Amino acid sequence: MAFEATKREWGELYAFFRILADGKVYAGTPEAKRNEAHVIPVAMVQREEHDGTRQYIVEKESIRIKGENIDKQIPREDFDTVAEIILQAIKNTSGNDVTSPDGVEEFLDEVAIFDLESQTEDRTDFSVAFYSVEAPLTGFCVRSRLGGRMMPLLDGGRSANFKFEQTGVKFAVPTINKINAEGEEDDVTGRMLMIERLGGILKYNDVADKIFRSNLSMIDLHAGRMLAEMVRIMWLDGITKVSELTEEIKKLNPLKIKDELINKHGYYEYKVKELLLALAAGMRPAKMYNGTESAISGFMFVTAEGEVLCYQKAFRQTFADFLYYNTRFEKGSTEKDKYGFLERENGVYYFKLNLKIGIVKR
Repeated sequence: MAFEATKREWGELYAFFRILADGKVYAGTPEAKRNEAHVIPVAMVQREEHDGTRQYIVEKESIRIKGENIDKQIPREDFDTVAEIILQAIKNTSGNDVTSPDGVEEFLDEVAIFDLESQTEDRTDFSVAFYSVEAPLTGFCVRSRLGGRMMPLLDGGRSANFKFEQTGVKFAVPTINKINAEGEEDDVTGRMLMIERLGGILKYNDVADKIFRSNLSMIDLHAGRMLAEMVRIMWLDGITKVSELTEEIKKLNPLKIKDELINKHGYYEYKVKELLLALAAGMRPAKMYNGTESAISGFMFVTAEGEVLCYQKAFRQTFADFLYYNTRFEKGSTEKDKYGFLERENGVYYFKLNLKIGIVKR
C-alpha cells in the first residue's frame, strides 16, 4: 500500500541510496558545485533503525547489508534504479508530501529500512566509512534542495531572541499600544519604523536567553551584539544572505574595532564562519555548548539536480566558505517566537528580534 512522506524525508533516503549506488561522493566547492578533482570512495554507510544498527557495505557489484538479524546482498544497480525513481517522484510532485512510487515500498522492505528518517540521538542521519570498512565512521546530516522545507541551520525559537531597549523618548501607554497594533502581526519592520518616526531609538541590550548568550560568547564575547545588528539590518534593509549582511556589518562596525582587524584579518567574516561551523556541528540556543566535538562532522548536500556533495570538518575552510555563501537569515513566526513588539520588563520597554538561519534553496 502506498504511503506519503515529506520531500525532506525522501531527500534523506535518496541521498543514502545515491551514495550506495555510486560507491563514492564528490567533495563540494564553496559554490555548491562538484569538485571534479576530489572524489572520495565510500566503503560503508551505517544507519540506525528502531530495531538496531544496519551496515551497508559497498562491494563491486552489490551492497552487503549486515545487522543483528540480517546478512544479505542486494545488487548495487537496484539502489541506483530506486534512487532515480525517488528523485523523479520528488521533482514531479508540486506539494511537500510525496506518495511512494510503485515498487519503492517493496524495496525498502527488501533492504530492511522501516524508518525513512534514521533513528539517532546524536542528530546525524547516517555515518560513512570512507576508503575502507575499517576506517573511522564520519557522521553526516543530509540537507537537500530537492524542494520542500530544508532543516534550518538555526531554528532556536524564542531562545534565539535579542533584546533592544527602547530609548530616546518615553512613550505613553496608548502610544505603546498603537505601535504594537501597527500593521499585520508579522509587520516587524513597520513597528520598528514607527518607533523611529515617533523619536524612539532601539538600542541593543542583550541576548534574551542566558544559555544562548553563553553559547555565543564561546564564539566571541560580543557575538550577540554583532548578530543582533545583522538581524536589525535584515528587517530594515531587506538583506538576508549571510555574506551580504557581513559586508554591511563591516561598514557599520558595531564592535568599534580597528580597520586593520576588519580588512586585513577579516575579523567579521571569521567570526560569522566560526558561528556557522558551530551551528552545523549541532550548537543549539537552548542547550549548553562547550565547543567539544559532536557526532556531526559534515553535510551530505543534495543539489536541485540531485547530485550529492560532501562537506566535512576534515576540509574545514571549504565547509566554512560553503556555509558562508549559502546561508541566509530567515523570519520566524512572531507569535511562536515571541518577538517584534514592545514589551515592558522591570519598568523598561524592550523590542525583541529573532535569529533564524537557513540554507538558501537555490
